[in-house]
Amino acid sequence: MAKVAFLGLGVMGYPMAGHLKIKGGHDVTVYNRTTAKAEKWAAEFGGGFGKTPAEAANGAEFVFCCVGNDNDLREVTLGPDGAFNSISAGSIFIDNTTASATIARELDEAARAKGFGALDAPVSGGQAGAENGALTVMVGGAQADYDKAQPVIECYAKMVGLMGPAGSGQITKMVNQICIAGLVQGLSEGIHFAAKAGLDVPNVIDVISKGAAQSWQMDNRFETMAKGEYDFGFAVDWMRKDLAICLDEARNNGAHIPVAALVDQFYSEVQKMGGSRWDTSSLLARLEK
Repeated sequence: MAKVAFLGLGVMGYPMAGHLKIKGGHDVTVYNRTTAKAEKWAAEFGGGFGKTPAEAANGAEFVFCCVGNDNDLREVTLGPDGAFNSISAGSIFIDNTTASATIARELDEAARAKGFGALDAPVSGGQAGAENGALTVMVGGAQADYDKAQPVIECYAKMVGLMGPAGSGQITKMVNQICIAGLVQGLSEGIHFAAKAGLDVPNVIDVISKGAAQSWQMDNRFETMAKGEYDFGFAVDWMRKDLAICLDEARNNGAHIPVAALVDQFYSEVQKMGGSRWDTSSLLARLEK
């Protein structure tokens, strides 16, 4: 059993912290910007809560974080009440936020200056993956820190891998989002095309899902897409945030990602349709409007 802190109890962080307590048996203290949410988590799982990130992280061997964006991340780590003011030397900070590689490297440098390790460890699998403890975790950082933290991370993961030095986890998550954007658009166009051609769409999907066109998106989203239901996972607003990170990184490294850029524009149209909180499969709704 380790002493663990978890900062940020959104739709992902709340169940992830729960797995660290229940599955891992760790001594978990949480922090959330809205204290009532932290109190609720503590009552449900039997852990403790801190009123500031620094208070929650004090004395923890592993400090996890899952917040909204780079600015939120800087606030809970480097701010006046930030966790980096109290994390002990020799501990490890594990950031599950999907953020930029720039902030990952910045936090890695700040952590090492204070004598503790840092891992950027964004996740894939959505809310269902978090609730089921079946996330894929892409990690950037030092091998020694990864080896120490991996058994703890595995409390909420089905797959954990070290991708390279600081920032590599975030870069890998960008690759993940670029691939998903193209897949969902392709699936949406295929369903739309089949319907316009007068085919039995479920029959078409049943057949092609056994061949080279098969994907997680097809297996897990086709039925709800066919019903026009888009309340099953990662929201459009979040995907646009992630694609903005991808596009910014591409400008920095010279990569060409025209499909991701185009799909980002399509998601902006979905937002204008009132679909900001629809899941990412709602690209089909744009084609059918």
